[in-house]
Amino acid sequence: MARHVSSSDNPSKVTVVAIDRDKNSASAVKWAIDNLVISHPTLVLLHVKNPQNHSFSANGAGATDSNNGSHNNYDVQQIFKPSRVYCARKGITAQEIFLEHVDVSKAILEYVNENHVANLVLGSSGRNVIARKFWTNDVPTILNKAVPDFCSVYVIAKGKIESIRYAARSASSSATPQRQKSPRSRSPLKSDHHGPHDVSRAKLMRGEKKSIASERVRSRIGSIDGSTDIDISFIASSNSTNRSSPFKASDFSTPFPLGSVGAPLPNLEIEKLLESVENVCHQSAPSELEAEMKRLKLELKETLDKYNTACRDAISAKQKAEALQQLKLEDSEKCDRDRVIGEATSAVAQVEKTKYKAAYEAAEKAQRLAEIEGHRRKYAEEQAEKEAKEKDRALTVLSQSDVRYRRYTIEEIEDATDKFSSAMKIGEGGYGPVYKAKLDHTPVAIKVLRSDEAQGRKQFQQEIEVLCSIRHPNLVLLLGACPEFGCLVYEFMSNGSLEDRLFRKGNSPPIPWRIRFKLAADIATALLFLHQTRPEPLVHRDLKPANILLDHYYVCKISDVGLSRLVPPSVADSVSNYHMTSAAGTFCYIDPEYQQTGELGTKSDIYSLGVMLLQVITARPPMGLTHHVERAIKAGNFADLLDPTVQDWPVEEAFSFAKLALKCVELRKKDRPDLGSVIVPELCRLKEIAMSSS
Repeated sequence: MARHVSSSDNPSKVTVVAIDRDKNSASAVKWAIDNLVISHPTLVLLHVKNPQNHSFSANGAGATDSNNGSHNNYDVQQIFKPSRVYCARKGITAQEIFLEHVDVSKAILEYVNENHVANLVLGSSGRNVIARKFWTNDVPTILNKAVPDFCSVYVIAKGKIESIRYAARSASSSATPQRQKSPRSRSPLKSDHHGPHDVSRAKLMRGEKKSIASERVRSRIGSIDGSTDIDISFIASSNSTNRSSPFKASDFSTPFPLGSVGAPLPNLEIEKLLESVENVCHQSAPSELEAEMKRLKLELKETLDKYNTACRDAISAKQKAEALQQLKLEDSEKCDRDRVIGEATSAVAQVEKTKYKAAYEAAEKAQRLAEIEGHRRKYAEEQAEKEAKEKDRALTVLSQSDVRYRRYTIEEIEDATDKFSSAMKIGEGGYGPVYKAKLDHTPVAIKVLRSDEAQGRKQFQQEIEVLCSIRHPNLVLLLGACPEFGCLVYEFMSNGSLEDRLFRKGNSPPIPWRIRFKLAADIATALLFLHQTRPEPLVHRDLKPANILLDHYYVCKISDVGLSRLVPPSVADSVSNYHMTSAAGTFCYIDPEYQQTGELGTKSDIYSLGVMLLQVITARPPMGLTHHVERAIKAGNFADLLDPTVQDWPVEEAFSFAKLALKCVELRKKDRPDLGSVIVPELCRLKEIAMSSS
């Protein structure tokens, strides 16, 4: 039993979409939601099934039912499912109506009358205009004629309107509206029939004659010029002034395919077409058909004249469009010149701003805010341009990252840094500035990605992936991030970097030699942890004192893993290497062999570690440091190179420390010692000596 629209609903707001398995039904549902549901909030999905072994769609096509006409709930659900899913995505709740009737058109018409439907949307039958003219069971054509004048009928094909029949009056909710008795609105379903194919003999004869005549005309016209598909079905629709035409203007607005705009059809082709129509008339015996075809001949000639006029108008319009396009190009060139002048003016203004020291900090703050705004705008544009697959992947990554780290909004970051105030800034690196702040009542360090760093976005994602997937006491702890604007939130390390403490930035006290030995062993242990990451080793590529952070108790943590690179297990040793197209890292710390050949391996970090170990005991810059240490050892004055701020150096242990560091900075990778079996055990031995002496 079908459900009906509630009587409390406004009749003028009811929209019914007749659906079935064909594609035009899905297009009708989408078109109705996009164009009618906004002003007509009530949506009804209607499906009519023929219980006599066939399920008829709303466009008049039939499909065999494997269940012998029985109401199979699974089949009905499959018919409604695509439309139901689409409505759910659009946030629309639709009623689903299932009817069983031997005549699809009659069932839909009765439902429209009983429920005062304001809008009826149908999928096109897929037949051309001639076929619909002579096909008596074409549902869109029948309903266009038969529906009451308070209902608008929309026929949709491939997401576009094929024909429209607008309502002549509004629906009344108090009583069922009476149909007009004119031939245009009279329904062929009102005769006393008991089946879908029981029609009167006279009507059947007229339909057969018209069908035979139209098919003959179509075949004759098609044989004249195969390249011109002329649709004349609309001509038969107006044989006299008192006959109502079942076709809309949209059915014959373009009777000939124009393609690109060209010249009118030659007179010879017109004469051929007219002669073919006349031959059909002579070949057809009945006098009624001959008179009909003569009328068709006259109307065809008029149509061809209109077509020639339209072609001439189209050529004129094309010339006007070309002239407008030329004006548009000139305006574009003028805009480009104005833009270049504007950019030059902005550059001069920027140079003038730098001359005023008092306004420098205010300009820097404004620039930072502009960069953050640029991030927002860039992110919005990227999101709008991404395809559906990329959106799904982004949503998946974000859903996973929510579990792995705390997500902060840009408003929280701005409040914590006082809108990125220079007073909160504690450092500046290749990645971007670093600010000290407090989030969740905890001191944190916030690193912000520069908006002009193309490589920074990749480093940002790499650092999140690495720090969220691995944990180690000597790796910096990632507390959270704001991925939309490139902000990383770390635990705050109160003693800054190892580089600042070695060179005593801010007149800080020197680091005792015992702590230096401990720091070296901890750094090597953390580096070994990265190299032993499974399933693929992780090479840091930028190991240096500036990337080693110290807390209040001089516990070291490796940071800036954004340049880290995962290499296959086969290149983790010192024989096979991973080829890179461009070297990454800091000058004086980059592996020479990696810099020359682009071959990356775990021993590339051993070279950087060796340079850093020499800095730990000498507190000297890295430039030429290896050469100075080797020359001092040969000259026998190695003790003079040790950091003079530390007075109680154990020279013998420091000498062993230096020899190990020199082995690490060998030019060839195969000459460098193994981190796990040689370097870490030796540094741990020196660490034990340092701890026992203290």
